[in-house]
Amino acid sequence: MHDSKSDAEIGAALAALKSGRAIVFPTETFYGVGADATNVRALDRLFEIKGRDPDKPVALIAADLEMVLRVVTDLPPPARILAREFWPGPLTMVLPARKELPPGLTNRAGGVGIRISPHPIAAQLTRLLGAPLTATSANLAGHPPARTIAQARAALGDAIAAYLDGGALTGGLPSTVVAFDHRRIVIVRAGAIPEDKLNQALRES
Repeated sequence: MHDSKSDAEIGAALAALKSGRAIVFPTETFYGVGADATNVRALDRLFEIKGRDPDKPVALIAADLEMVLRVVTDLPPPARILAREFWPGPLTMVLPARKELPPGLTNRAGGVGIRISPHPIAAQLTRLLGAPLTATSANLAGHPPARTIAQARAALGDAIAAYLDGGALTGGLPSTVVAFDHRRIVIVRAGAIPEDKLNQALRES
């Protein structure tokens, strides 16, 4: 993303995010709908666009561990081990959210799902925005996630302020979502990283 066209596209997407609008961007699995996770108005708009139940929390992408720690109150020891082993990567960890995080991002227990994406565009956007991005898939609720920008456009159209084309994505399984019960992991959603690999990392730490 170094030529002037790419810089202009990133700039337009960033301006859209800062003004509370939603964008579509590539991740390591599927295209995601990104909104500034600290902007309540942007999150309301995101739920409208997706036709999503506001009681179903939206996971986030952060630029780095420092940004994760600005969103959560605690990173328990097993989460630190998994972060060291699998971040950046398709592992979403549900961690206790800070009180100031907007509703719609947390589950009933006050947890927020968050990961660090290895995709350079996703990483660049969160770093430049200085805040986590939502990472809900670029499709209408109940429909298949988008692997191409054309699929995302067909689903979401003009409701999206900027589309960042990262080519055809690998797709496959979505990120694995885990929560923690003391030192034990609880699989919330099976995904790209199998449970045995996670448990092996914890055993070998």
